[in-house]
Amino acid sequence: METESEPYVRLATLRQLHQVVANLNTARSLADTLQTVADGVIQGLGYELACVNLVRPDGDLVVAAFAGSAAAEALITGRVGSRASWERRLGMGEAWGDLRFIPHTEGWVLIEDDVPQWHTEGPEPRFEDEWHPRDRLYAPMYASGSGRELLGVISVDRPRNGRRPGPWGREALQMYASQAAIAISNARLRANMQRALVRLEREQQALRASEESFRQAFEYAPSGMAIAEMGGDQHGRLLRANDALCRLLSRPASVMRRYSFADLVHPEDIGTLLRTSAEGGRAELRLGRRDGTYVWVSLRNSVVADTADGPRFLLTHVEDIEERKRHELQLAHRASHDALTGLPNSAELRARLSSRLCARPHAVHPGAPDAYDPEGSVYEYDHGRGFDFGADAAGPYDHHVHTVAPPSGSDVDDGTKGLAVLFCDLDGFKSINDRFGHHTGDAVLIEVARRLTAGVRDGDTVARLGGDEFVVLADGLGSADAADLAVRLRNAIIPPIRVEGRAVRVGASFGIGWAECGMSVEEVLNSADQRMYIEKRSRSKVHRRAG
Repeated sequence: METESEPYVRLATLRQLHQVVANLNTARSLADTLQTVADGVIQGLGYELACVNLVRPDGDLVVAAFAGSAAAEALITGRVGSRASWERRLGMGEAWGDLRFIPHTEGWVLIEDDVPQWHTEGPEPRFEDEWHPRDRLYAPMYASGSGRELLGVISVDRPRNGRRPGPWGREALQMYASQAAIAISNARLRANMQRALVRLEREQQALRASEESFRQAFEYAPSGMAIAEMGGDQHGRLLRANDALCRLLSRPASVMRRYSFADLVHPEDIGTLLRTSAEGGRAELRLGRRDGTYVWVSLRNSVVADTADGPRFLLTHVEDIEERKRHELQLAHRASHDALTGLPNSAELRARLSSRLCARPHAVHPGAPDAYDPEGSVYEYDHGRGFDFGADAAGPYDHHVHTVAPPSGSDVDDGTKGLAVLFCDLDGFKSINDRFGHHTGDAVLIEVARRLTAGVRDGDTVARLGGDEFVVLADGLGSADAADLAVRLRNAIIPPIRVEGRAVRVGASFGIGWAECGMSVEEVLNSADQRMYIEKRSRSKVHRRAG
């Protein structure tokens, strides 16, 4: 039966409990919140000792706060009890709602486990509901929600009135544990938010510093740099171009944003650009300047992203290689061209001729008994192209347009077109060298080279084989066409050549050979040379008879 003073005591306790619960939400940090929870048990619930055991990330529980005894606080704060031992304790004794009471008659089995514990000394109980020094009372704290995640356990010892808590006291402790769990969750959330804000601020500072470093590196780089869009309708459009690139192409930044590299590249290099537009692509090509000229550059691409999931851009590094490229081209030209006349030299002539020949046997006209049929392959003969093997033909000559020659020993042009090789030897050149010196001879060779070049078609090759010997490669000619070309070139050479006020004359003998697959380069040149020799000897006999 409730005494007359108990309602007043309960009212005072409720006021104290309301105040300590209010204090839970005023703590500034998780550590302050845990200590406020422990202090509130002493101040608002009337226990002499209170301990807050907090669940760590690994599942074990650590003594995170203590109130009521400085000696006990120093002894056990920071010590850890295993989760298994705590689960055992929370499964023993008497269940008072969420609370767990283990009377001294059962608690003796827990003396040797690893849970940090203490007890107050005192006399044996005299009444049935009197608190025993070895009684234990635990208030689990669960996170809100259906999962009932264990956040920690409040341990209390020895109520000030010396009695085990009754229904109202139990309800007050359970309610306080629930409010403490909310406060701890909120404190953790605030701590996580504060850490996240600090981390975010640091990341933003680092990002701003990185962006500023990139901007300065981009803008003030000694070589050209550009950022272009990737994907979408504006793929490849230049978004930014640094000063170095604008100076290189003589275009202001505002104008550069109207273009893509595809708009600026030399028409012959567009394929190279398209093949190297992906990340890691490298290319050497020509970009157009504002004045219509082109500059050789080296492009190197990499992909950058605005954010992790944001749009991606193509960062292109543009290096001016005009001087190096010019030097390379000069070296390549010197290696493949005659220093005196500027014509392709003997090595270049042989390379161009070799590129047209394959090693298959000499092709003959259809119907001949030795017509080449590789392993029974089906082929057709085209007067304009030669033998054309079918798609099923085996061997190394698939997709090769074989070089053939018009029929030899016939003055009739049957329509066959081939690669004519005109061997030219100058008549009377040695006497010019002997009479007027090599300086005049060199001038004659230069003029002959010019006249030969002017007399052939675009795409034909005029080469200096050496000395006073020249070779002309003219593709797609028939027998009559080649003979006409030789006559025109001879007539172009015959007119006088003026050197330092002196007029000198040279003649020219031409031998016409034909390049055919199955022949070597030397065989082709020797064939034309022999025909030239035959023609020169024939003309010499004619002159002797006339004399």
